[in-house]
Amino acid sequence: MNLRMNYRAANPGAFKAMMALEQYVSGQFEDKVLYELLKIRVSQINGCAFCIDMHAKDLMKLGDYGDHILLLSVWHEVPIFTEKQRVMLEMAEVVTRISEHGVPLELYNKIREHFSETEIVNLIMAINSINSWNRIAITTGMYPGCFN
Repeated sequence: MNLRMNYRAANPGAFKAMMALEQYVSGQFEDKVLYELLKIRVSQINGCAFCIDMHAKDLMKLGDYGDHILLLSVWHEVPIFTEKQRVMLEMAEVVTRISEHGVPLELYNKIREHFSETEIVNLIMAINSINSWNRIAITTGMYPGCFN
């Protein structure tokens, strides 16, 4: 594997802007497990090996979440995820694939049962952020360990 370019070096201002968004969004989540699950699931959908690796490792630092990582792609079929995590995962999938069906009112109503309006905006921003990171990583050829 070859890194196509080091976007951080090529455009430090763009990297700084993305990091500012990341720092803001990550600071809005008290539940870091929820945040890392969101990042991993969106990265799975987008096929971003770099981000899956990074956020799976970050989640493992928070505790024994190996089963959560292994079963995240089939979260619909297993009982280990809380109802709040399940609703968030559904929202993350739908927003990541927003061009396919939009965001159904039923899902919006379900998310409101678990999250305040401020938290919903934070979820949307987190989904947007990781989608942006995935697109940067995939386009520039990033892979686990490429910056080591």
